[in-house]
Amino acid sequence: MFYEAARDELVRVVAELEQGSATLERSLGLWERGEALAARCQEWLVGARARLDAARAASDERGSATDGGGA
Repeated sequence: MFYEAARDELVRVVAELEQGSATLERSLGLWERGEALAARCQEWLVGARARLDAARAASDERGSATDGGGA
């Protein structure tokens, strides 16, 4: 499952929970599914942030090497 699909499913889960019409058992299942989806989305976002930070650091290093060390 990709981030967008997990996020969209999480939105649907939250919407159903907010309606308040589900049984207790269904609500608990939805809550658990929502928690799992939220954790997975967070993992993807943390990974994306790490990739961006690494790309920026590599870009900064290349810039420093080509500008004579910045001093």
